[in-house]
Amino acid sequence: MRSTSAATALAVLFGSAALSVVAAAPASAATAVVKAPGGMVANGQRVFLGDRQAGTVLAANHSGTVLASVSGVSGVSDLALSDDGATLYAAAPGTHEIVALDAATLDVKARYPVATDTGPVHVAYAGGKVWFSYGDQWDGDLGSVDPANVDAPVALAQFPKEGTSVGMWGQALLDTDPLRPGLLAVGETGLSTGSMAVLDVSDGTAKLTAWHNGDYSLNHGIGDIDLVAGNDQVLLNGTDRDAYADGRFTKAGAYPAGHRADIGRSGLVAQSTGSKVAVYRPNATQPVRTYSTAAADLAWAPDSSRIFALVPNSTGGYSLKALTSPNLNVPTLKVNAPSTATRNKKLTVTGKISATVPLPEGIQLSVTRTDLDSPNGKALPAVKVKADGTYSFTNTPPAGGKVKYTVKYAGDATHAPVSASDTVEVSRAATKLSLNNNGKLYGYGADVKFTAHLGTTYKNRTVEIWANPYGSDKPNKLIKSGKVNSSGNLSAVVDMKRDTTVTAVFKGDARYKPKTVKVTAYAKAKVSTTVAKHYKKAKIGSTTYYWFHKNTDPLLTTTMNYYAGRQQRFDLQVYHQGKWYDAGSEYFSLGTNGKSAVTLEAPGQAGIKARMRSAYINGSSGDNVNSTTYGTWKYLYFSN
Repeated sequence: MRSTSAATALAVLFGSAALSVVAAAPASAATAVVKAPGGMVANGQRVFLGDRQAGTVLAANHSGTVLASVSGVSGVSDLALSDDGATLYAAAPGTHEIVALDAATLDVKARYPVATDTGPVHVAYAGGKVWFSYGDQWDGDLGSVDPANVDAPVALAQFPKEGTSVGMWGQALLDTDPLRPGLLAVGETGLSTGSMAVLDVSDGTAKLTAWHNGDYSLNHGIGDIDLVAGNDQVLLNGTDRDAYADGRFTKAGAYPAGHRADIGRSGLVAQSTGSKVAVYRPNATQPVRTYSTAAADLAWAPDSSRIFALVPNSTGGYSLKALTSPNLNVPTLKVNAPSTATRNKKLTVTGKISATVPLPEGIQLSVTRTDLDSPNGKALPAVKVKADGTYSFTNTPPAGGKVKYTVKYAGDATHAPVSASDTVEVSRAATKLSLNNNGKLYGYGADVKFTAHLGTTYKNRTVEIWANPYGSDKPNKLIKSGKVNSSGNLSAVVDMKRDTTVTAVFKGDARYKPKTVKVTAYAKAKVSTTVAKHYKKAKIGSTTYYWFHKNTDPLLTTTMNYYAGRQQRFDLQVYHQGKWYDAGSEYFSLGTNGKSAVTLEAPGQAGIKARMRSAYINGSSGDNVNSTTYGTWKYLYFSN
């Protein structure tokens, strides 16, 4: 039993009159979502949502999962349930009709055309009839449908004029009392000085119980109206309570400022305001519970066990969310532990618990300490709360590192359970950890043993050894993890094909801090060169030369371990008068097979001695994943 906002009343979309059930199978995993809210009501099993932009009505379970939907309810603007919860009524202003749906299946039971081009907009079920509002800003009224009499026409102009002088303007908001099904609240939306009425419709005819003609004394416009369950009051705009008696309304108090509300059978008020939903007991000024969520619409479950809220989502629409345990106040619990402490020395933890609904006297809080020796938590003696809500306890932490103290209140008949924690950094001793081979240079592909040495610890004797080769294509990799031997050592072999950072990690224990050490070892590139097109190999002195005819171009092919973008440097020298002289250097790219073939232009004369080598130069060869490496000289002799 609820009312819809003025925003819903003003938005009408026109579409097809065809209705079709999209799904009525077991629950899917989809959460109920609407683009533009068009009413929300709930029975004992389901929540029903109207989407006026899509022209659909959805049925979801109480957890928010879609069970079924029906399309073609053009511009659906409001929903109402029969007293037994079996029939759902939808206002469809796009096709000017009231659509009756089976609440269990969403099958169409009946359609009631309404002879107006300005509605119906809002709908409510009371006194055995479906009541609806229609009209424009200057000419609003009330109509009704009698579901029990299939031959009875849809009745218009049902708002009682006698005693109101001017009647109602605009497409009025409607609401019913879940405890008194014969009452109907009507809130005018046509003017800033909103008129309102409570009607007795228990015999199927609307009779005036109370009336206010909109003179600014009680409101400055109505955007939401609710009948207070079992009480002769209405709640306006989620805030102001107005009592009615002897045909009149008088101020009766207010809740803190809100925007809209819904009132459950229990009398609890769910109020939406800004970015939160607050729950109030009747006439209270402090909330029982506050949820940190904005809500475009609210509806209570019939048993008041939860509130259904339409909350904004990331796609610009609204998702159904169930707000549970609304009758339980959530206390505020604070825990204050020192930021640092010394292991095996006493520390003091303080805190406070408070609530907007008073807590019982003498409550106790449970305490748990979680540390490296007790990762699943160790229960400590419970602590009693003082009359002002404060508490304190002392403890001597046996383990170092991060020590968490968790304090919990188990809850009671009016309060939800709550827990809070704080963390202390407890001191630990330092240990020694070393790793060999720092700065050493190795040949390409050498298998190098790295040994980590761990000093004194408490219980943990495990060390990890990681190898991180230079280059973005090779990740840091765990190559060994295990307990050190009786000498405190753990070794792992690294295949040195690149410069490599090797890291040893001790993760610490309850008495000794974690420690990490790094070393960097270097690996040469793999460089070799082959010579082709020579006609023989022979020594000149003690040096072996490749012999070429003076007009033959030598082919020199270098092979090097490949890396993307890598180049080899080609160095050339010429022998003259007993000395080797540089004849130039040039970089040549490697193919993906690691090869680079260079043709050396023949000198065209005999008696020339030359030599060449290929080299990888760290940085200059296009990368830095290996250390600078020079290949062997290849000696060339040109003869006739």
